[in-house]
Amino acid sequence: MFHEQFENPGSEYSAIPFWFLDDRLDDDEIKRQMDDFKAHGIDGVVLHPRIGLPESIGYLSPAFFHFLGTAIRHAAKQGMSIVLYDEGMYPSGSASGLVVTKNPRFASVGLALAASPSPEDTILFHLANGFLVSRPTGGTIRGIHYGEDDGEKHAPRSADILNPEAVRAFIQCTHEAYWRHFRRYFGNTIKGFFTDEPTIIGRNVHGMFPWSQGFEKVYQEHGGRLEDLAALFAGEENEGTRLYHTLIKHRLGEVYYGQLSAWCSAHHIALMGHPEKSWDITMERRFTVPGQDLVLRWLAPETGDTTGPDSVLGKCSSDAAFLYGKERNSNELFGGCGRKGNDWHLTGSDRKWYIDYLAVRGVNLFFPHAFYYSIRGKRLHERAPDVGPHNIAWDDYQLWSTYFKRVSAIMSGIKPLAKVLLVVRNDDLEWRKASVLFQRQVDFLYLPDSSFAVAMEKDGKLWIGNVPFDSVIAEEGLFPSVPHVRVDEVESDLPLDRAEPMLRVRHFTKEGTECWFLANAGEEAIDCGLLLDGLSCYEPWTGEAYRMGKSLHLGKRETLLLYRESGNTLEEKKEPFLLHPAFHLVAGRKRKVEKVYKATLLLDSVPPNATVSLLAEEAATLFVNDVKAGTCMFSPMSFPVSSLLRKGRNSLALNVYGSLANRYGKPVPYGLLP
Repeated sequence: MFHEQFENPGSEYSAIPFWFLDDRLDDDEIKRQMDDFKAHGIDGVVLHPRIGLPESIGYLSPAFFHFLGTAIRHAAKQGMSIVLYDEGMYPSGSASGLVVTKNPRFASVGLALAASPSPEDTILFHLANGFLVSRPTGGTIRGIHYGEDDGEKHAPRSADILNPEAVRAFIQCTHEAYWRHFRRYFGNTIKGFFTDEPTIIGRNVHGMFPWSQGFEKVYQEHGGRLEDLAALFAGEENEGTRLYHTLIKHRLGEVYYGQLSAWCSAHHIALMGHPEKSWDITMERRFTVPGQDLVLRWLAPETGDTTGPDSVLGKCSSDAAFLYGKERNSNELFGGCGRKGNDWHLTGSDRKWYIDYLAVRGVNLFFPHAFYYSIRGKRLHERAPDVGPHNIAWDDYQLWSTYFKRVSAIMSGIKPLAKVLLVVRNDDLEWRKASVLFQRQVDFLYLPDSSFAVAMEKDGKLWIGNVPFDSVIAEEGLFPSVPHVRVDEVESDLPLDRAEPMLRVRHFTKEGTECWFLANAGEEAIDCGLLLDGLSCYEPWTGEAYRMGKSLHLGKRETLLLYRESGNTLEEKKEPFLLHPAFHLVAGRKRKVEKVYKATLLLDSVPPNATVSLLAEEAATLFVNDVKAGTCMFSPMSFPVSSLLRKGRNSLALNVYGSLANRYGKPVPYGLLP
């Protein structure tokens, strides 16, 4: 049956976590940790040099390549994938300062407004109130050793990634060095190079705009007047500033992403990673795997999923993949997403919300941030939390790794059935309009003006490849033969009997089967009537499949795959017989951040489909008559228990695991909830 292909997806759909190599490394420990990842359903890692590496393991040193070689060879032996990280530490483009060390002319350059020029300045234009100048920004990146972080004395200098020679030097330092050491693994074990939010002027720079040596010639050759650029510093826009932004974007694409993409293609691997901004759709076409990052709690359950410019995340990379004919698109997620600055307080409920936010927008490759080699000392709070071996319920991580694989498999190889294109200016993805469409269950695709060439008007529709779109949301005059509509006029892709503003829908075909992927973005269950007949349903988290009735129930933190399959032999979902045992607290294990509850059930008979239902913060494992019934990672929690119950007396034990903020940060409540 259709859903069976998602039960046990292959390793190509595995999440590929960032693995922070952040302490003294040891060959045996590297292998042990990788074996542990594999045993928990993780079939690949990003080898990420991270702050905390000792100076004896310098970036790109013989010791560095020795230990990465241990990881790569062990991955090959275990059938795991490796993604190389192209920097030490981030943002990418400087080879941990080596580019500038070898040639100081390659340091980042910025455009500045100066009252009077300094000796290092190149005067571009003498204004009435000062000078437009280009100058070294003094920008840095984060390094891999202590003393090299933001604001510290030895922070590596950032490079001018708009300078073709500087980018070639970066590739020679980093990419070519990896190729010399590990060329036999490229294209098999090594799947890609990850480039991370390259930043033109570097970090810790204020009052400057991106520039490059000699860029004034490029600007003027395209008709730009240098004096117009003074408007940048006043926050104003004119013809000159618009040209400036266009040319900077184009140069970044050609010089940086273009060279990296060409190198990766020539060496049989993918360019992975992501641009700097959530709305950088123009840069995504350079990637083999378009990508983005959802970090620092830019979006969250408490703030919603459709508010602000970052709410285009996921949709941006997914639609770029469709526009440019890419099979996969990715997201680096969870980094620095702890609640209210309590960095280790990232609950299972939050993690599920983030995965579902991305999956329903079409993301099909996940880079969890991060699994830590070590949490010793200061490493403990380096963009915490660890979302792998150093977190709670690692023994049951297979629940997460399986879910990652299932939603990635579901969202791969799909053909959109959206009716409408949202036509936008590059890098203005009109999140307010998108918000209305999301809340009305209207699936749509972005079409930025840089991609108009892939669209064709024919028979009153707008075609992208072999996919037709019935209408456009666009400025007057664009695509005149195609019907124009407002955001509140488009018909929903999932007809319901009532408005459900927190329901998100992705509508597509997969292998010729019509599908709707649904996610509940809210904090309450969704219950409404479904105005479609003859559908089947698959629950990616539980693996349960059944015939869909006329009612749609989507609980908090739930996703469903609805699909239309001929010859449907599935039965409708059986209603659970809910049990609410009277648990009482019997033990608290502070160091383990665990509370133990017990209960007794006296039964005259064992009810069919018996389910223990409860609320707990944040993960829980239930034992029935000393046999494990299962682990739930978020509330509401449901444990099917019919097979473990018996007539008469039944003993139940519940272990509730709390947030590791109770061990490593600010204590937060946990345990059974009323």
